[in-house]
Amino acid sequence: MVKKLKIYLFRHGQTTFNRDKKFTGFKDARLTALGKRQARIITNKLKRKQFEVALYTRLERSKQTLQPVLKFHPECKKLIKDDRMIERSYGALSGKKHSVIIKKHGLEKFNCWHRGFNCRPPGGESFADVEKRVKKFIVWLKKFMKKEQVSVAISAHGNSIRLFRRVWEGLSVKETESMFVPYDWVFVYSVPIS
Repeated sequence: MVKKLKIYLFRHGQTTFNRDKKFTGFKDARLTALGKRQARIITNKLKRKQFEVALYTRLERSKQTLQPVLKFHPECKKLIKDDRMIERSYGALSGKKHSVIIKKHGLEKFNCWHRGFNCRPPGGESFADVEKRVKKFIVWLKKFMKKEQVSVAISAHGNSIRLFRRVWEGLSVKETESMFVPYDWVFVYSVPIS
């Protein structure tokens, strides 16, 4: 039987910007009370799992969600900050309410900027742009896990997870554009040791 290493990938809990329907991007937004409860749900889902390395991004919501998880994982000896799994940059839209953008630019433009695969908001990233950095991260991650013989937990963001799933699971552009990434779910992937 081939031993497999595990990836436990999860989204940060709900933030004030998520709650208020604002484009967050690289802006720092803290978890709401609901977001903290969602982080506890993730913590409970991972309690009986084993991982030796945890990855997070520079954004506070990623760290805030990972902190309670780590309390139950003394076997996790290494933390790595890696911004290849950071949220998508919304550029000039960052911090602005969805309703304001719709009113100013129209629903069609909003939908393109919000969920269009190749549509870049002004000064920001498209899904295609995020996919490039996530692909590089996945290549590195597989090599790192096999070399170090470790399972990992990754506290990431909705759009980076969306593209991680597209690359890993072979999802279509349409599936990727319409996907919702839950705040309290853990995606589990196996990496065979060869």
